[in-house]
This record gives sequence, structure tokens and C-alpha cells, in this order.
Amino acid sequence: MSTIDNLIGLISPGWKATRLRSRVMIQAYEAVLPTRTHKANRENRSANQLTRFGGRSLREQARWLDCNHDLVIGLLDKLEERIVGAKGIIVEPQPLLKSGGLATALATDIRTKWAEWSVSPDVTGQFTRPVLERLMARTWLRDGEVFAQLVSGTGNGLTPVAGIPFWLEALEPDFVPMERSEPSNKLCQGVYLNDWGRPTSYMVYKYLPSEGVRQGDTKDINADSMLHLKFMRRLHQIRGNSLLAGVLMRLSALKEYEDAELTAARIAAALGMFIKKGDGQDYGDQGKGAKPRELNIEPGVIFDDLLPGEDVGMIKSDRPNPNLESFRNGQLRAVAAGSRGSFSSIARNYDGTYSAQRQELVESTEGYFILQDAFIAAVTRPMYRAWLTMAIASGQITVPAGVDKESLYSAVFSGPVMPWIDPVKEANAWKILLRGGAATESEWVRARGANPDDVKRRRKAEIDDNRKQGLVFDTDPANDKGATSGQEEKPGNEPPESQRKK
Repeated sequence: MSTIDNLIGLISPGWKATRLRSRVMIQAYEAVLPTRTHKANRENRSANQLTRFGGRSLREQARWLDCNHDLVIGLLDKLEERIVGAKGIIVEPQPLLKSGGLATALATDIRTKWAEWSVSPDVTGQFTRPVLERLMARTWLRDGEVFAQLVSGTGNGLTPVAGIPFWLEALEPDFVPMERSEPSNKLCQGVYLNDWGRPTSYMVYKYLPSEGVRQGDTKDINADSMLHLKFMRRLHQIRGNSLLAGVLMRLSALKEYEDAELTAARIAAALGMFIKKGDGQDYGDQGKGAKPRELNIEPGVIFDDLLPGEDVGMIKSDRPNPNLESFRNGQLRAVAAGSRGSFSSIARNYDGTYSAQRQELVESTEGYFILQDAFIAAVTRPMYRAWLTMAIASGQITVPAGVDKESLYSAVFSGPVMPWIDPVKEANAWKILLRGGAATESEWVRARGANPDDVKRRRKAEIDDNRKQGLVFDTDPANDKGATSGQEEKPGNEPPESQRKK
């Protein structure tokens, strides 16, 4: 107890007790006390304050690295591949009949129209849906967020795609001004909120501010017509921050270090030699008019032009640095830990045993699934439901009378799955799961990144065509004599007792 505490106790005993109680609590944790070796850095600002102060800088730094750093380009490319994939997010409509069965005809009609619309879904007409989804995913991860306006109806100068007046206008985060906040109007960083903190509308620039065209011209878009996918690590965060926020310094430093090592290696590659003169007594005065000598280097050369006391030496260098790769790999492992990526994918280093490769793949795939689920929830699912509403309203899709209306928007959304390292082992594992009743054929097909309905349809067409032309392959189960002759005994399939041979 200090003298100050005693003085405070004379004035306010309660204040003194609070000070003493707080001091005991602080002393209970070593991490709370700053020391010579522990700075005890703290962050007490809100998530929105941090975003307002640093969100734009983080975004611009990440964009620069995406343009100039091969490792960042490869990292974002890999995240695109594992979250969205080459075919985009696959949507399998699952409308049900009132009897509980799948409305197959309606599901097929929806899937066909969805595929036709996916050829050109955006207002610019430049991208297919998979390409647009990959660009949106990259913007989300690099910039921290991405927006998309749901545009529907006629009279807007756009041509309906597949007869459906519905489009998507993808927007980079620059379109929503982060600096615009008006507490009196409940506007926070370009987003209007209600009393519960729920977005009601968005302030959007009609043109990119960086292009210098009518910078102050904005419009308000209702929250029901806007998709907002943001990357955040804290609650109550209105705008998102870059996925690379925690590893930007490491990535920038690694690029600068590699550039320095490359420069050193280039200098070392430039062969340098020198002639050691010795002391002044070993050679005479060559005169001011002496011509500079040249040493022509070629295989097997014998240089016999040295003067007394001279010697030829070479400037040695320890470049390239033999420890560069191990140091670089250590840095990339740290980058992988802070970006939900995998070290092998980022470094393109696939050394190791099957077990080690699979362990890393399993652990990293869960992180990809988390990002994939966030993308589906914020982009693909609301986009699909809004599209289906307009497809039905425009008469392109007719809902039969026997369909359960509550299940009309039901669908299975799936993206890229965990790739197979050893296809034989993976296939045998799926066979065991199927025979044990722990999995379905549809799950097996999805595990290969394919659509179950498409596979079955093509499979049936292929088998029917082979039988029609008299072609016999072991891929047709009917060609298995053991399966068709009835000779194989299976539990639970014994003939009735009256038909058994005595």
C-alpha cells in the first residue's frame, strides 16, 4: 500500500478499496504487466474505429501485392480454386411435392433455366456466373468485402437473359464510401442502420471515385437489393478488412528480402577479378602512358603477362544464399497460418509422405469450407432465391399444383470438395461407407466435384447406347454374370422355404 493510497483513503475509502482490488487483479496475470521483454500491447478501439483508420490502407496494400507479388497472386488463386472452383458454386434445386417426394420435373426445369441464365448473369454481359463468382471471391478476400446489387424488372435498358429480367451488378468496396458517416442519420461508413444495427440501405457511388467522373453523385440502394460479403473477425463490424491484414508486413518484407537476395546473386554472377600488385619494390615504374591490360578468360587459358610481385585473384561471393529456401519456407508457413491457406499450396512444395500430405489437406480443407460457406450464405443463396422469384414471375418457370410451396426455394449448394491424393484408396473408402450405410451415392459424386443428377443421366444414356449397339463392357453391372444369374447368395434374399431344394 503506497502513500498515495493512504491519502486517497482519507478522502474516499471506496476509491482506495477499488484501487487496491484492481491492483490485486492485475498482479494475478503476468501478461497484464508490461516488462522489459513484454510490451503488453493492447487494442481497446471498436472494430468500426479500426476499419475507419486502417481499412483503406490495408485494402490498397493488398491490391498492390496482388499486382506485384507472385506469392500473393498464387495464394489468392488457390483460395479461388478451393472456395468457388472452375464450375462455380453448384446449385441443385430440391423442390418437394406435397406427398414428400422430390418434384423431379420442376427441379430439372429450374436447373436448365439456371444454367442458361448463368451464361451471362451480370449487367455488363462480360462474365459467366463461375467467372463472376471467382472475381467476387477474390475481391472479398483481398479487399475485405464485395458488394453486388440485385437488378430486376424491365425498362432499365438491359436485355433479359434466358427470358428472365434479372441481373447482378458486382461492385468493389470503393463504390460504398467508407468515410461517410452521419450519426444523426444513422449512417455509418456508407451503410444506413436501424436501431438494432441492421443495414437498411447503402450509399453507393454511381461511378468509381478514382475515375474522377462526378465523384459526389451517389444513390441509395435498399438492403434487400444489395449483397454484402465481408471478411471480419469481430462482432458489430460494419465493413470488412482484408484477409491478408495479419500477414501484410510479413509478405512485404519477404518480397523485399527476396529482391535483395536476387540482386546480390546477380552481382555475384558478374565475374570479378583483380591483380594484386605487392609492394613498390617488386615492380618498376610502368609510366603514365602504359595501356591498361586486359585478361581474356577462356577455357584452358594461360596468362603469362604478370609483372614481378603481381598475382591474380577473384572476388568471391556467398550468393546464392543456400539458406534462402529454408528461411522462405518458414515465412510461408506463418503466412499459411494467418490466411487459412495451406503451406504446400502457397509454396508449391509437395514433398512428404502420403499421410503428411493428407493430414495437411484435411486440416486446410476445413478452412476452405468455412470460407465457402460464408460465400454461399452471402452471395449464391440470396442470388439464387431472387433469381427464382423473377423466373417464376416472368413465366419462364411454371410451378405445378402438387408442389409444396414452402420447399420451392430449397436447394443444395456445393463448391469444390477435398481433392483426392490417392484415388484408389479414396474410392475404396467410399465403397465401404456406401455398403455400411454411412454415405449416399450423391455424396460420393459431389466429392468428385460433379452433379449427381448429371452423372446419373449421362451414365444411363451411355449404358443404354452400349446395349443398343451390342457393346459389352464391365462398366455395365448387367454384364456381371454373378450379379445376374442369381447364384450369389445374399443375406436377407433367400427364396421362400417352399421353393428350396430338399
